[in-house]
This record gives sequence, structure tokens and C-alpha cells, in this order.
Amino acid sequence: MLRDARPSDLNEIGAILNREIESGTASWRHVPLDNEALAAWFAARQSAGLPIIAAGEPLVGYGSFGPFRAGEGYRGIAEHSVYVSAEARGAGIGRALLEALMARARAAGLSHLVGGVSGDQPASLALHRSAGFAEAGRLPGIGQKAGRRLDLVLMLRAL
Repeated sequence: MLRDARPSDLNEIGAILNREIESGTASWRHVPLDNEALAAWFAARQSAGLPIIAAGEPLVGYGSFGPFRAGEGYRGIAEHSVYVSAEARGAGIGRALLEALMARARAAGLSHLVGGVSGDQPASLALHRSAGFAEAGRLPGIGQKAGRRLDLVLMLRAL
């Protein structure tokens, strides 16, 4: 079940994201987000009319998109994020969230979605490819987490 996220979902959103920050490479943040930072992120997305889609009751995943880069030349392009709890992966939740984000992006008149995926995330790369995204660029070793250098893979889909 997908729905628009609510402020009451922030604890679960934070738990999913912070677990990835602490022990994974899907997020290259190093410091978990506190409640204040999560609330500010949520409020900023809401005030800009940007979607945050929640999956499940209790929440097991979420996705959102926002501007890809500043500047008028990037109008119509958004960068998305999809996070699914470790326990719920492989059940189609990531796919459902990605498809819902693509539908919202089309409805908003966007022309492209970009996903910045860590090169060591084969399941995420496969999900994007199966949803019609193509690798549009790879920045070798540009990121670092847990003492490792990581590639950033830019996955692109025209809508």
C-alpha cells in the first residue's frame, strides 16, 4: 500500500534512513539525522509541493524527489531517492515506489528523473534498469564511506 507520507511517519522514515547511514552505502551520509533534521526535510519537501511517498503499514519504505541541480537549465529534471527497510527488500516495494515517483514526476510535467546510485548496490542498479533507466555516467571513486572509495552511478530516465 502506497500513500503520501505524514509527519507521523518521520520516526519510521528516520529509522530506515539512519540504519542505511550507519551500516550501508545507499546513503553516503556519515552522521544519522536527528528528529529536527528529518522534520526540516519533510517540511521543506511539503512546502515545495514535492512528493514523499510511504509504503506499508507499518512503514517499510519511502521515496521522494527534488530538484536535480539549481539553475533554469535544469528545469523539469528531478533527482529521486528510494529507501526500503532491509527486512522488506526483494518484495517489490522499491519497484512500486519508483513507479509511483515516475507517475508523480510525469503528472508534474517533469521530463527526466535522475537517480544517483552507489556503484556497489547491484540490486538498486538492476531495479533502475528494469524500470527503463540507463546508466548516463559513472564517477569512479568519488564517494567514500567506511574507509572505502565508491563510484556514483547516474541513472537517467526520460519520462
